[in-house]
Amino acid sequence: MKIIAINGSPRKKNNTATLLQSALDGAKAAYPEETVETQMVHLYDLQYHGCKSCFACKRINGKSLGKCAVIDDLQPVLDEVSSADGIILGTPVYFSGMTGQLRSFCERLLFAYLNYDATYSSCAPKKIPSAFIYTMNVPHDTMTKAGYLEQFAPMEYFFGRVFSSKPEALYATNTYQFDDYAKYKAEAFSETEKAAHRATQFPLDCQKAYELGAALARQGK
Repeated sequence: MKIIAINGSPRKKNNTATLLQSALDGAKAAYPEETVETQMVHLYDLQYHGCKSCFACKRINGKSLGKCAVIDDLQPVLDEVSSADGIILGTPVYFSGMTGQLRSFCERLLFAYLNYDATYSSCAPKKIPSAFIYTMNVPHDTMTKAGYLEQFAPMEYFFGRVFSSKPEALYATNTYQFDDYAKYKAEAFSETEKAAHRATQFPLDCQKAYELGAALARQGK
């Protein structure tokens, strides 16, 4: 079994990456007597772009039918995902949506598998359970009132449609952003309140991520 985590954050050791690693740890723990291979991909380490609308993935009898034809740093990652048993995508929320790097990854991954037939069927090689982990500075009530969930929904829908499994989602809100708030112009936030929230809530979020990873591994079995 292989579970892949896609880190759409520029940071490798902060909120998003920590939750993704917790999810991978949970996936491994789901089958302690078996080997569960896990992998973390940091998108900001790679040089690539989004879909370039070449339509090689749709060309009848073409060598790239059903897969992205663009050759760059993302190509081997797309190949790895195509054979995975589960994929967990993590992103900080930028302007109420995922980062540009993760969006570009999703374009390249999903469009090649979406057929232009009468029903827009999927040609994905297998059913792959998936999950999204979102981290954001805003509190939970702001996330819901500002329509963040509606912004997240379209990409989650297409993951479910392409890979025949509705994604799970975890939302980590009111996250701690800076090591020292005094160094930044951030009067909108109370560092004391942020630190207290992180001390009590973030461990719970990590546990939720762990459980999410375990559940995803069981789905992919």
